[in-house]
Amino acid sequence: EWTPITPRGQATLGVGEFGLRKGDVYESADLGKFGEFAMSGDLSASHSEGDGALPGGDHEFTRYAGRLQFRNGGAQTDFFGGYQSKFFGWPNLYTPFGFMETENLKTTLFLVNHRSEQGGGEFFEAAALWRRNVDDYEFDRTHPGASNPFQHETRVIAASVEARHAVAESTFLRGRAELVGDSIDSTSLTFAGFNSRTYFKASLIGEKEFIAPSGTWSVRGGASYDDDNRSTSKLSPLIEVAFDEKESKAQYYAQVSGSSQVPGYTALGSSSTAGLFRGNQSLGREHSTDWEVGIKTRESDWTAGAALFLRRDRGLTDWTFRQGVTARSANPVDIDTVGFEAVVTRKWTQGRVVFGYTWLDKDPDYRGLVVDASFYALNFARHRATLALVWEPSRWFEVRLDNEFRKQQPNVLRKSGDTAFISSLGVHLFPMQDHRLEVSVLVDNLWNDDFEEVPAVPAAPRQSVAVVTYHW
Repeated sequence: EWTPITPRGQATLGVGEFGLRKGDVYESADLGKFGEFAMSGDLSASHSEGDGALPGGDHEFTRYAGRLQFRNGGAQTDFFGGYQSKFFGWPNLYTPFGFMETENLKTTLFLVNHRSEQGGGEFFEAAALWRRNVDDYEFDRTHPGASNPFQHETRVIAASVEARHAVAESTFLRGRAELVGDSIDSTSLTFAGFNSRTYFKASLIGEKEFIAPSGTWSVRGGASYDDDNRSTSKLSPLIEVAFDEKESKAQYYAQVSGSSQVPGYTALGSSSTAGLFRGNQSLGREHSTDWEVGIKTRESDWTAGAALFLRRDRGLTDWTFRQGVTARSANPVDIDTVGFEAVVTRKWTQGRVVFGYTWLDKDPDYRGLVVDASFYALNFARHRATLALVWEPSRWFEVRLDNEFRKQQPNVLRKSGDTAFISSLGVHLFPMQDHRLEVSVLVDNLWNDDFEEVPAVPAAPRQSVAVVTYHW
């Protein structure tokens, strides 16, 4: 969502371990009238660089962005332009073979978005964008270009339109359509049989509310249609029934939803027999269906929610590893996932605590292929618990502590253990009465846990940074 621009400014400077230096500045202003529209704008610039917590883990990042906004009553139009360059390195960044890899990305984006609120829950929104992304990947930074070069340039143009319209009392139709075209020039992703693709997606959903003595029923139903000029199409459902109970303020819901997508150029365009990344030209459209039931409730300073779900992925593209093969390969997998999640929040005058828990169980079928390890689809936490604490003992002092415990599914590529306890700590001081000045000390990976979130990719060790921010 595009936030209305209000006149304000902010500047941040930070320094930290391992040569970390960072800063950003943001400024927004009212620019007067443009016909019947109030015109405003904002600009931002960011930069960060560091030597890295591990050898070969350095980075340099720069971003510039700006926006013009026109508002008149319920109508708002935003014109956005931005550019960022992002160089970063890490040992085993994408492959498990012990090399110091780097990625160098340069991205340019222009976008226009218009939204008109028409009252009573009705709206109309349209958007268009153009993006260019240049990517230069090095497998071994100590011998640039020695391996197969990986240089790519991707261009994307897209447009969308969405609207919600009342057709009767408490009855709405909501529709959306998207059209996207992309193209790629690459030194290595040349095996797909095409280097451009056009995508189309449309969805139509009906929404209805029923008022009952004990609460409110709401029903949503419809479908989305996905298609592109290089593969098959797919129709996906969306059905949801929800009940808001008046006395307990609890909400109960049940839903069935589907989604679909096609594999990217790296999976389709890489050679299937040679190189570090083995593609698969027979990969087809991926689709998923999710069945879910849940409850959300709130009382005084407590809120809680829980959900039980079954997700079925068919033809999902996964990157896999096989012993004796010096490559990661794109392969299709069918997965049935059963899961449970719960979140509980408790607020009080001086802070809040948020506790979450998730349990997952996956049953994969690689369609007869021999797979020894999965980088993504089967890299999941069977048990994951989170605890976030915000403590504000006074107006000028705040402590934030985020904790995560996970029991990961075993993976032969992972050199660390399968259990992790990761925390981050932030201490924030506000020495001025109006909170314009903020002085912070932030520590990531507080306990210096060596857990490999992606198998074979070394964890970032503990790192601290001091940050000063001034608002105006």
